[in-house]
Amino acid sequence: MSKQIVLTGITTSGIPHLGNYAGAIRPAIESSLSENVESYFFLADYHSLIKCQDPERVRESSKAIAATWLACGLDPEKVTFYRQSDIPEILELNWVLTCVAAKGLMNRAHAYKAAAAENVEQNSADPDKGVTMGLFSYPVLMAADILAFNAHKVPVGKDQIQHLEMTRDMAARFNHIYGEAFVLPEVVVDESSMILPGLDGRKMSKSYNNTIPLFDTEKKFRKSINKIVTNSLEPGEPKDPDNCTVFTIYSAFANKAEIEAMRLRYKEGIGWGEAKKHVFEYLNDILGDKRQKYNGIMAEPEYIEKVLVAGAEKARAKAAPLLKKVKNLTGISAIK
Repeated sequence: MSKQIVLTGITTSGIPHLGNYAGAIRPAIESSLSENVESYFFLADYHSLIKCQDPERVRESSKAIAATWLACGLDPEKVTFYRQSDIPEILELNWVLTCVAAKGLMNRAHAYKAAAAENVEQNSADPDKGVTMGLFSYPVLMAADILAFNAHKVPVGKDQIQHLEMTRDMAARFNHIYGEAFVLPEVVVDESSMILPGLDGRKMSKSYNNTIPLFDTEKKFRKSINKIVTNSLEPGEPKDPDNCTVFTIYSAFANKAEIEAMRLRYKEGIGWGEAKKHVFEYLNDILGDKRQKYNGIMAEPEYIEKVLVAGAEKARAKAAPLLKKVKNLTGISAIK
């Protein structure tokens, strides 16, 4: 049986946090261990330019994200791990897809519609104020990322489902006009994947400035756990674990027996200080070795670069023949 190609990209605009690990990094690495899966992981550095115009932040994010994946167990010998900007075939394919992507389809993209709606609400004379072509055509570049390797499955959050549907639309339109070249990728939404709450109870996100960095120093990690917002119930008063950020974060890492034991302690009135101390010690024990590996990898940027360059060679070996086929189908080929 042929292997299923599974592709995952990470935008290089921030430092990985606890929510990234539980919701994306851990399940993706576990999936890559399957004998039936051919995994592609990439740093989406060109995507980061849409919202981030701080060069140092993009560089540091690229380094930190690559080091995080490697420290968490990603094996570059078993997967294809690369930097988006090292694959020129993706950018060439981006233009080909732009020429079959309907503008009306792009008009319906959530990010563009949200930006335009905000301008209208603020009574701007131009509903497209501040909207770059990067933001507007983001779904096309995402489609090129996926179709360059004819990925069968793309794990995404619910907010990205529309982009996968657009990718399928562009692939089908190209196939209809020029002939079969692309697989129509399958959207994979893992309903069981963890969406962790942040310090304030909202979804953990750098946009909300409520994250717990994954590999902060032990001292800073403890401080972050202690900053989690809780209610005013005193020690000894029963507490509701199902509406508690501390408990939810703990549950993303603990086993069933440990979760039930903690649930009982909530019923018995565990104090917030004690609960946070327990969660810190538990997570610190899990992440300690990975943090040490991460710090070692971060201290060797030449190793990270070597891994990414080798990954790019593997990725291009896959993308180049497909792009050649696409160009031949469109008439962009040697004169004979």
